[in-house]
Amino acid sequence: MIRVGVDVFGGDNAPQAVIDGAILALERIGADNRIVLFGDRDTIVEALAARGCSVDKFEIVHAPQRIEMGDHPAESFRQKSESSIVVGFEYLASGAIDAFAGAGSTGAMMVGSMMVAKPLQGVLRPTIAISIPTIAGSTVTILDIGINVDCKPEVLEQYAVIGSVYASGVLGIDNPRVALLNIGEESSKGNAQAKAVYQLMSSSAEQGRYNFVGNVESSHIFTGDVADVVVCDGFVGNIVLKSAEGFYAINKRLGFVSDFWNGLNYEQTGGTTVLGIGKVVTIGHGKSSPKAVKNMILSALHSVKTDLVGKLKEQF
Repeated sequence: MIRVGVDVFGGDNAPQAVIDGAILALERIGADNRIVLFGDRDTIVEALAARGCSVDKFEIVHAPQRIEMGDHPAESFRQKSESSIVVGFEYLASGAIDAFAGAGSTGAMMVGSMMVAKPLQGVLRPTIAISIPTIAGSTVTILDIGINVDCKPEVLEQYAVIGSVYASGVLGIDNPRVALLNIGEESSKGNAQAKAVYQLMSSSAEQGRYNFVGNVESSHIFTGDVADVVVCDGFVGNIVLKSAEGFYAINKRLGFVSDFWNGLNYEQTGGTTVLGIGKVVTIGHGKSSPKAVKNMILSALHSVKTDLVGKLKEQF
């Protein structure tokens, strides 16, 4: 049995949207798995009753405190010991749950990831990634997308390893093509950071660590023609991600509908798993809807089922 913990207080629309999303996820997780809700017990029980959902369908862990979006991540993690995030990480560390997912304070979730789940031995800096569609019908995984806005070349080179393992082990892509996001395809293009990373990635590819295909320009990210994994620092990656989200919103307003455009809707992915730590932690969008919460839970479950952490351990 796999137990996925969920922060009921996480997100702008919590707790209602989180509970609604958890109920939606019940239909997809399978009878052998369980969702564990962390939050105020009375609030959860009352919300489930109002929706006609039996309390027995979930495990509930009482955690009455809430870490707000405006709270200092590290201080609140230390001071709010009965918060849904802190208690959730305690259960994760003890093995009482197999994954923890939340759409609340990203900072607090990352503090827990670093202090409790802890980076895998050999990983310089954990990262977060997003997998979005291409017009070829495949997906492209971009990392980092916002956690590490300043990265040394050695860190970015590790992202190539992490992204390759994620694409192959979790997404099932055979020998995924890994590219470095740059302003041109030639190896001589880019700033000092890009040139240094290119050399490191080329060297690792020669050692057989992953399938490095060189630089990729931003105009080719969504074609599916060049790469399955795109490496960049969190500053650039976050701009790419939010540009994609913006294009989705614009096309929706204009009435353009397609599987590709719908795939850029954050609700489809639900959440991003923190890569490079010893436990499965999945972070959702702050404005998560019930559909997004459902997919966040399913994403966390899938990461456990595919043994993402174990596969990354093998690489490092």
